[in-house]
Amino acid sequence: MKTMDSFAAARAGADIPGAVMVVDDNPTNLKLMEEILGSRGYKVYSFPRGRMALAAAREQPPDLFLLDINMPEMTGFELCSQLKSTALLSEIPVIFLSAMVALEDRLQAFRSGGVDYISKPFQFEEVQARVDAHVRLRRLQLAMEADNCRLEELVRIQVKKTADAQMATLFAIAKLAETRDDETGRHLERVQTFCGLLAVGLDNYPKYKTAAQSAWIRNIFHSSPLHDIGKVAIPDRILLKPGRLTPEEFAIMKTHTAIGSQTLAVVQDKYPDNEFIAMGIDAARSHHERWDATGYPDGLAGEEIPLCARILAVADSYDAIRAKRCYKPAIPHDEACAIILEDSGKHFDPVVIAAFSELKDAFRDVWNRMDIVPNVTAASAN
Repeated sequence: MKTMDSFAAARAGADIPGAVMVVDDNPTNLKLMEEILGSRGYKVYSFPRGRMALAAAREQPPDLFLLDINMPEMTGFELCSQLKSTALLSEIPVIFLSAMVALEDRLQAFRSGGVDYISKPFQFEEVQARVDAHVRLRRLQLAMEADNCRLEELVRIQVKKTADAQMATLFAIAKLAETRDDETGRHLERVQTFCGLLAVGLDNYPKYKTAAQSAWIRNIFHSSPLHDIGKVAIPDRILLKPGRLTPEEFAIMKTHTAIGSQTLAVVQDKYPDNEFIAMGIDAARSHHERWDATGYPDGLAGEEIPLCARILAVADSYDAIRAKRCYKPAIPHDEACAIILEDSGKHFDPVVIAAFSELKDAFRDVWNRMDIVPNVTAASAN
């Protein structure tokens, strides 16, 4: 970041001189300006026509323009308007230098974008002083813009650090829930990756192309680990039961969706504009909903189910089918895919399943890379 000394230097004009472009159809005036400004150390670019000056300025912008008004081909007013409509040149100050002294001429000069007006005949010292002043202001403006950009970058970095810390905290809480019933310890990371693959894959389907944007993909990747956060409230006797749950036990198990979403809703109260938390709430509550409305906790159907939850349902189901649990053996990739595909239009969104079908090999590769199938032969892992 620039220091106060750098601002003081800009105010004092420590790095003046700069470059000044003079446009005047009178060769004598151009020569005179070159001498006046050159004696101050400025680099002077002289042009007798506006179009020539405009083309040159686009190639090499100066620090300041000095324009005559009455010129053939393009008046100083017209040239100034052209400069102000060109993004690269619009912020460069323009001083008019003219023998026209009527009030309307001066007003027109400022209306066209000029910052100052010097009447002919002029004093050398006046020209030098006004050019110096406006170049100083221009340099100070650039210094402030650079400093603002640097400040914005520092704020962005700090916001990212804060967001990363918040995500890390939530991820740690989610891992706490995971360790109670995941024998491999990599469930959250796998589901994150599967959700990211499916979200990117949906970009190939016009129906979901708008949703599958980079920010949305980042949000589902980071929010997906929160889907089972409510399991921290489920008793071990139910969560780790090796056999089939009784209806009463299953009713308790199902409450993890509401508990998870309610927990995250408390976080959202503190961060109401956080899209990541909002998506986490949808994921936690609705990842056990089914396309055919037979899921829980709300019995949602079809596109009533949030898209993030529809994606998560496929990712979580694939992982759950493949993983060895205390109540089931591990299942090979091809068999798991067959089970998933069979449930298209029943459990799962058919479009999400179409994306999954195209990404089956990538799912298998992610699974194998994360070493998630203990006690399964290499043949069955493929």
